[in-house]
Amino acid sequence: MPIIDKYNDRSDKVNSLACVGLDSEFEKLPERFKKMENPQFEFNKWIIDQTHEFVAAFKTNIAFYDQRGDQGLKELKMTQDYIKENHPDIFRVCDSKRGDIGNTNKGYVDEILDWLDFDAMTLHPYMGKESLLPFLERKDKGLIILCRTSNPGAGELQDLMINNKPVWQIVAEKVRDEWNENNNCMLVVGVTVPEEAKRIREIVGDMTFLMPGAGAQGGDIEKTVKASLNSQNKGFILNSSRGVIFSENPKEEAKKLRDEINKYR
Repeated sequence: MPIIDKYNDRSDKVNSLACVGLDSEFEKLPERFKKMENPQFEFNKWIIDQTHEFVAAFKTNIAFYDQRGDQGLKELKMTQDYIKENHPDIFRVCDSKRGDIGNTNKGYVDEILDWLDFDAMTLHPYMGKESLLPFLERKDKGLIILCRTSNPGAGELQDLMINNKPVWQIVAEKVRDEWNENNNCMLVVGVTVPEEAKRIREIVGDMTFLMPGAGAQGGDIEKTVKASLNSQNKGFILNSSRGVIFSENPKEEAKKLRDEINKYR
């Protein structure tokens, strides 16, 4: 089945479009976890146990594990194995923003999609379709292309006009028309840009968005949901990382995120 069906099935099962980001920066971990043999894994395990009933997806930014070398990658692998063993229906995204050429990409495919076995990963489009082919050929995985991101400086390049179109619109049209041959492409569209999200939804139809920027980045949930829902009353994976995992009560924050999204569906 198309990989996005896994996400949609989980979304229906728990009535949620919420995603918790396991961006477990070591320096921010509570002290009780830092003393453990596998601190990031133990923290993630705790977060997963607290929040799983409210989420359709977990998203992990690989940088927070890379920075701890082989120990961090080991704990990332442990985290993914724990989710697969205990909650196999939850959609798992690696926020890695990869995209290179030739056999370099094969290394990323082998690491992220096979060894770590994520369901989907983020990719940047700057080097064109040719550079993304090793990823796009993986019919069994989701490929999430950066389109209009949530960071404050995103517009520096993404809003540039070419033939009366912003670059983000050109990316959306490329993915829709030329790159999505296996129906496994998605787009990164920030929670902080609801007007652009509305336009991208019009361009790409029911394609699913990964939407970072809730919580700590201050995105407007109401505007985002109303702009981004597709014809199936789904169509996006709305992520909050720091706002959930480093809160006083991650379980309550995950529930609040799910409920706030659903309030506007």
